[in-house]
Amino acid sequence: MRHKIYGAISPRSRGLDPSYATIAEVLKPAGYATGVFGKWHVGDHPETRPPARGFDESSGLMYSNDMWRHHPESRRFDEMNLQFWRNGEIEIEDVSPEQQRMLTTWYTEHAVDFIERHSDEPFFLYVPHNMPHVPLFCSDKFEGKSGHGLYADVMMEIDWSVGQIMDALDEAGVTENTLFIFTSDNGPWLSYGNHAGYTPYREAKGTGFDGGTRSACVMRMPSQIPAGTVSQQAFCTVDLLPTFAKLAGAELPEDPIDGVDVWDIICANPDAKNPHDYYPVSTARNFDGVVSGDGKWKLHLPHTYRTLAEAGNDGQPGRYDTASIELSLFDMENDSYETTNVIDQHPEVAKQLQTYAERHRDMWWVEKEK
Repeated sequence: MRHKIYGAISPRSRGLDPSYATIAEVLKPAGYATGVFGKWHVGDHPETRPPARGFDESSGLMYSNDMWRHHPESRRFDEMNLQFWRNGEIEIEDVSPEQQRMLTTWYTEHAVDFIERHSDEPFFLYVPHNMPHVPLFCSDKFEGKSGHGLYADVMMEIDWSVGQIMDALDEAGVTENTLFIFTSDNGPWLSYGNHAGYTPYREAKGTGFDGGTRSACVMRMPSQIPAGTVSQQAFCTVDLLPTFAKLAGAELPEDPIDGVDVWDIICANPDAKNPHDYYPVSTARNFDGVVSGDGKWKLHLPHTYRTLAEAGNDGQPGRYDTASIELSLFDMENDSYETTNVIDQHPEVAKQLQTYAERHRDMWWVEKEK
């Protein structure tokens, strides 16, 4: 969706422009029950809370769990309570460390309860876990269970959560015709060392390299997607809204959206082609460039970026240095680690992608600089 949000939303932000429809607002008129349990983070003003954005039921934190005065990098949030909300109202005024330990369990329990109560009607359920965002917490039942530290314990609890939700779908008898998606929003925050994840790709969270943007994505719908199907096509979650709308028989919003229906790609139809000319790549700091719709090519405009200088440990962040990249073209099919600039070998490809990138930047990114 072409929304005017740059970087993380804080209490000073107004949130997602109400004129831009959410998935829930698209599906609700088509008869869907809608629920979100987890990290909201698109606005806490009345017009941007879940009940105003199409969700029948909701619970969770309005912000990221690190926007909290107990966090090591809390300077901007020293006076801020981390509140737990339910259905648009504050339920816990100041979330404690012990309550952070329960977030994954609470979201899971609320999601399972939602499925049980809405199994006889179409439903859209969104579960954006706060974990494994730092600061890390897990419940007593998973503390130390992995034998590989807190990060692994947290991931075990998320794995448990996924299993609980999948079991609830089975018990409700709706697995066959339910599209189940597990994915993430960015690569690891490497400055947190053993409290961060891992990526084999270049750089990490906060950059436009694949280490920052490429995430796992697994989908299941037994009646439509053959088990074991693997799609090598490029894909971005911006395409979920129009794809869901098609599957649900819902109408798309009138405002322009960037996404398109990519159901054929999800089903790994051998003849499916990504309909995008490009996907934009940006961070809160830069408009980095574009990826070709088929995923083969990636163009970086000249920019600076942060690169890890020293990793932190046990919840304390490390530090970054600043690096830069010139105008660069990477063959992602043969060089997914973005090591070799092939712009001189493929000038026409670079020229076309640069045109897309500069046009997109001038249309949308300049708003940040005004």
